[in-house]
Amino acid sequence: VQLQASGGGLVQAGGSLRLPCAASISIFSLNTMAWYRQAPGNQRELVARITRGGETNYGDSVKGRFTISRDNAKNTVYLQMNNLKPDDTAVYYCKADRAMLAGRYEYWGQGTLVTVSS
Repeated sequence: VQLQASGGGLVQAGGSLRLPCAASISIFSLNTMAWYRQAPGNQRELVARITRGGETNYGDSVKGRFTISRDNAKNTVYLQMNNLKPDDTAVYYCKADRAMLAGRYEYWGQGTLVTVSS
């Protein structure tokens, strides 16, 4: 499974960005898809997660500002980020989990850098 994350860039505080993550297979076969982020000197943290059934959960710092959604026809998950803050500056990574008879597997995409200027 390959995950292609994109959409990062430089934005001013208060602005918005949308990050797509395109999967190389049908996302119906993936149990969950998620966005994580890692800022310099920090551990990687969960930003948002969405299950095959559409259930979502968010990190406390982004609740009310970020929205994760999925387009099954395009095999793509999106992270809509509104009211961005300088603390949101990080490399954002897409992750997928897949449960198979042989076990549970996880896949990571390459990161996309988001920089929020004050």
